[in-house]
Amino acid sequence: MMRFFSWRGGYLVAVLLVGVALAAQAQNPLVIYTDGLANNFDDWSYTTRNFANIIPVHGGTKSISVSPAGAYEAISFHHADFNTSYYTNFSFWVHGGTSGGQLLQVYAELSGVGQPAYTLPVALTANTWQQFTIPLSTLGVADKPNCSRINIQVRPGPLGTFYVDDVQFGAKPVGVLNINATQAVRSVDSRWFGVNLAMWDNDFDTPQSVSLLNEMGTRIVRLPGGSLSDEYHWMSNTTLSNTWTWVNSFSKFIHVITNASVNAQAFVTVNYGTGTPQEAAAWVRHANVTNQLGFKYWEIGNECYGTWETDSNNLPHDAYTYALRATNYLARMRAADPTIKIGIPVVTGENTYVNGYTTNHPTINARTGTTNYGWTPVLLATLKSLGYTPDYLVHHVYPEYLTDNDQTLLQASANWASDAADLRQQITDYFGSGGTNIELICTENNADASNGGKQSTSLVNGLYYADSLGSLMKTEFNSFVWWDLRNSANTDPAQGDFSASLYGWRTYGDLGLVNGPTNRHPTFYAAKLMSYFARTNDTVLNATTTYSLLTPYAIRHASGAVSLLTLNKDPTTNYNGQILLNGFTPGSAATVLSYGIPQDEATRTNAVYPAQNIATNIFVGAGTNFTYNFPPLSLTLLNLVPSAPRLAMLAAPAGQFAFQLQGQANVRYVIQSSSNLAVFSWTSVSTNTLTNSTLNVTNLVSAGTPQKYWRAVWLP
Repeated sequence: MMRFFSWRGGYLVAVLLVGVALAAQAQNPLVIYTDGLANNFDDWSYTTRNFANIIPVHGGTKSISVSPAGAYEAISFHHADFNTSYYTNFSFWVHGGTSGGQLLQVYAELSGVGQPAYTLPVALTANTWQQFTIPLSTLGVADKPNCSRINIQVRPGPLGTFYVDDVQFGAKPVGVLNINATQAVRSVDSRWFGVNLAMWDNDFDTPQSVSLLNEMGTRIVRLPGGSLSDEYHWMSNTTLSNTWTWVNSFSKFIHVITNASVNAQAFVTVNYGTGTPQEAAAWVRHANVTNQLGFKYWEIGNECYGTWETDSNNLPHDAYTYALRATNYLARMRAADPTIKIGIPVVTGENTYVNGYTTNHPTINARTGTTNYGWTPVLLATLKSLGYTPDYLVHHVYPEYLTDNDQTLLQASANWASDAADLRQQITDYFGSGGTNIELICTENNADASNGGKQSTSLVNGLYYADSLGSLMKTEFNSFVWWDLRNSANTDPAQGDFSASLYGWRTYGDLGLVNGPTNRHPTFYAAKLMSYFARTNDTVLNATTTYSLLTPYAIRHASGAVSLLTLNKDPTTNYNGQILLNGFTPGSAATVLSYGIPQDEATRTNAVYPAQNIATNIFVGAGTNFTYNFPPLSLTLLNLVPSAPRLAMLAAPAGQFAFQLQGQANVRYVIQSSSNLAVFSWTSVSTNTLTNSTLNVTNLVSAGTPQKYWRAVWLP
C-alpha cells in the first residue's frame, strides 16, 4: 500500500485490494435432547423413563419423564468420546412433577470413568420448570478430548416422577485470538523447513523430486535414511542387512539437492552402529573438501539409544560406550572439516532407556542429588568428563504408535515446550556452563513411527504438521525435519491403525509427504503453506487463544507485514475467531491462503489440480479487531499488510523541502520520487524501517530544481 504527493501541490491516493468477506457463523451448543435425542447421543439410562412424554414440556412437543424406583437411578446420555474444548457448561430444564422435592446430582464420565458428582443446590419444585447450568470445570470435564457420558442421578429422598427437557452443552463464546506484534519470541530459522530423504526411494532422482522440494520451499534435507543410517556404508552404497546396492547413492542425493532450491544444505547421519570414525571422516572429506558441497550438519548415528537400531558394539545401545566412541568420531570428522557442526541423539527424561549396561555408569545430578542411569545424562556427563562438546542434540518425536486418536494427536504439539525445557535442563545439569551453546535440533517428526495407518495420510496429519512446526517455532529448537519425502504404502492393520473412528478416506497409510512420483498427501500441502507463513529474517510473535481447538500462530515479516496462521481442529464445526491485534494496524484487505476439507475432497474425487491445491482468496474487513470464520479441519493463513502510510509537509528554511513519513514502527517503507507524475516513473530514494511512527525527511531545493513528486510505498 502507498501514499504519495508532490512538493509543489500534492495529493494523496490510497490503493486497496477488494474482495468478498466470508460469511460468519455463530458457535452452536451441542444439543443432547429436544423432542428427542440428537447429535448421536444414546439413551443409557438406568431407571424407568419415557423419551416421548407430552405433558408437561418446556420447549417443543416432548420431554423425558423419569420415574425412579430408588436412589441413585439416573437418566443417562452416552456418546462416543468427544472433545469438550468448545463448550463451557452443561444445562437442562427440570420439572418437579406434582409432588416435587426430589434431590438430584449430575456427574460426567471420561472414556467411561466417572468424575466427581455435583449436587444440585436445591430440591425440585412441584409443577415448575427450573433450569440448571453447571460449568464443565465443576463436572471435571472442561477441555477434555474424551467425554463419553453425562448422568442426571436421583439422590436419597423423595422419588416422585419428574421431567427433563432441553438438555445441551452450552457453546463457549467466540474464540479470541490475541496477537501481540510487539512481543517477539525469536527469529525464524531456515532449518525449520526440512524433509528426510531415503536411500530406498525409487522415484527420488527425478525432475519431479526437484520440483516437489521447490514447491514446498524446502531449505534443508536429511539423509541417507533413518535407522538404516546405522547400517549404511556410503562408499559402497550398501547396508549390513542388504547386500544389494541401494537405488540412491550419495551422488544421486547430491544431484537432486544441488538442483533444488535448498541451497545444497543437509543433515547427514553417519554410521555409528556398524561403521567407523574413519569412514565418517572420509564422508565429510568427500563431501566438503573434494566436492565443495559445504554440508554443515552431521549426526553420529540415528536413534542409538533404541533397541530397534542396529548396533554391533559389544555393549549395544549403551550411552557410555556411545560417548567413548563418539569422541573419536568428533575428533576425526572435525579434522576433516573444522567448519562442520556435529550432533548426537538424545531423549527427554533423565532415566529414559535404562538397561543393564548403563547401570554400570551412574551419574549424579548435583542440582537434585539424584543418581540417574538414563541415556542422556550418562552421555552428556561422559562427554563432559572427556573434554568433548557436541554442537547440537538431536531429538525425534512421534507422538502416536499403532493406536491412533485424532484429537489426541492435535493436542500433542504442546509437548515441544516441555521437551525443550527438559533437554536444556539436562544440558545445564550434566554439562554445566560449557553447554550453553549446544543447540537443540529435531531431525525427525511425524504422527507415528510405524509404517503408518489411516491417520498418516489424512487431513488430520496435515494439521498436525502445521501445529507441530508452529509450536516448535516458539521454543529454542532450531530445526524441524519431517519424516519423510517418500516412504512406502501400508495396508496392514497390524502395522497401522485403520479404525473407522479416525478421520479420512485414504485406504492406506504412508509416512511420506508424497506417494509415488507426485501423489501429494495433506502433509505436503501443510509443508507448502508453512513455507508461505514464515521465512528467514522473519520474527515469531506471541499468539494466544481462548479455544484449544482454534490455535493461532503469528509471524512478523521483515517487511513489517504480519501473517496469522489459524488451525481449526474440529472435524465438523465452523468457528468464529475474534482477532485482536496489538502493535500493528493492518489495511482492510488481506490475502487468505487455506487448505482443508474442500481441497482434500477434491483430491478424493480426482478433481483438477488447482482445486486440490492451496486456495487463495481476498478478505476485506481486517483491522485491529475483526472476526473471521474458520472452517472445520482447516489451515487458514491471513496475510495482513500494513495500513497505508501518509506524507505530511513540514515547515522548512528557504532552499529546503521537508516532509514527514507517518507510518508504523517495525514496518519497512520505501521513499520514491518522480519528476513527471503523469509518466509514473518512480525512483527509489531510500528504504526505512521505522523505529517509531514517524520519520522526517529533508531535501535541498535550488532555484533551478525541476518539479518533483514524492511518495512513500510499503513493499512486501
